[in-house]
Amino acid sequence: MNKLMTGVSGVRGVFADTLNPIIAIKYAAHFAILQKQSYPERKPEIIVGRDSRTTGKAMLHSIISALISVGCDVTDLGIVSTPTLLLKVQESDAIGGIAITASHNPPEWNAMKFVDADGMFLSPEKADKFLSSVEEDIPWAKWKAMGELKIDNTAIQEHIAKILNIPYLNIEQIRSRQFKVVLDSVNGAGGLISPLLLKELGCTVYEINSEPNGIFAHIAEPLKENLGQLEETVSFFKADIGFATDPDVDRLAIVSEEGKCIGEELSVALAELFVLPKKKGDIVVNLSSSMLSDDIAKSFGVQVQRTKVGEINVGKKMQEINSPIGGEGNGGIICPDVHYTRDAIAGMALILGLLAESNKPLSAIVDSLPKYYFAKDKITVDASLMETLMNNAPSFFQNYQLDTRDGIKAIGEKHFIHIRKSGTEPIIRIYVESDSPEKSRELCEKVKTMLGEINTLKDSDNEARKK
Repeated sequence: MNKLMTGVSGVRGVFADTLNPIIAIKYAAHFAILQKQSYPERKPEIIVGRDSRTTGKAMLHSIISALISVGCDVTDLGIVSTPTLLLKVQESDAIGGIAITASHNPPEWNAMKFVDADGMFLSPEKADKFLSSVEEDIPWAKWKAMGELKIDNTAIQEHIAKILNIPYLNIEQIRSRQFKVVLDSVNGAGGLISPLLLKELGCTVYEINSEPNGIFAHIAEPLKENLGQLEETVSFFKADIGFATDPDVDRLAIVSEEGKCIGEELSVALAELFVLPKKKGDIVVNLSSSMLSDDIAKSFGVQVQRTKVGEINVGKKMQEINSPIGGEGNGGIICPDVHYTRDAIAGMALILGLLAESNKPLSAIVDSLPKYYFAKDKITVDASLMETLMNNAPSFFQNYQLDTRDGIKAIGEKHFIHIRKSGTEPIIRIYVESDSPEKSRELCEKVKTMLGEINTLKDSDNEARKK
């Protein structure tokens, strides 16, 4: 049996294994109780939406039942992107929201992401308070205090309108270019919103995997190794660009007009290139994001401020310093003129704005940037061994500058190594970036081997103790 993953990223697990309707009811009810206590002056309304997973309906009905039964009104947006739901909460008087999505996880997974009244995910402090309450008794509402359910089909159009109103986005300039765009929505929620935005921007759209049926056409994470079909389709149609999103549409990967995936790390960098000439201010990215942001920031006379991994950490820092652009290196662009959350749809508009303004093909823009190379890997670890493994890791990095705010980031000359526990899976992630692909791969493999040796030793020790 897998472990139910709980944390600042929400509650996530394999449906019918560690996650089921009863668990969904428990967490949804306690979240609603917490939000009612947090906002006693507001009408208790919670907004829900889901991605296209086949278990989404079961999760949705369980969650609605729980929310209504503790006296909350529920607004159901249907199948929508996570940023669409977050924006809807932000611009409403609701006390919170629940996004039913396991993001890039395989289709057998599902999850609940809990949204505060400001349209952002729960802060780490509030998430801890929430999770510590879930074993308490649930004060179900009496028969006269049941909540109501309503359906709202306006959220997608409202999201598109907000993007089209980004003040520095020249819509007519983009439309005049009549871009040819290939779109891969992996049969997630993106198929319902991304084509509409692109057509509003005057694009000819070639859609692949746009049916939101939850049967993902390929591995859902929008990484280069999963986007061969998109690369081939861009080449076939001689398109200007290809966009790929994950099932809940908060991560954006890009394929150039040459039919080559440019790497998810460049999504935020290209958005920075477009925004910073128009709105000057420090960039905010997480500790695992590319050093390219430092080069871009320097060229515009601003700084990079780094946070722990997790969009809530990046978004809150952006709010604090009034940052004009930021995000996470997994393709998670945060455009504050829409809202302070990762938003692949807004990212598409910014990248098309850059192409229209520069009048250059995407490959030429990419070629003009400093070159860094990522190697990323992961190691599956028994939950009981996680802390021991991470505590032993600093011994690997004797000659590095260490940042321990989020796992261990070892910073060297023109490279870094970052290892951290995943918040969504029982794994330790390894990120290495350097100015050489060979160096990045070599360092990544070396760190993975060392972690694996410790994991094997500790696992053997545990087995010996059991005997």
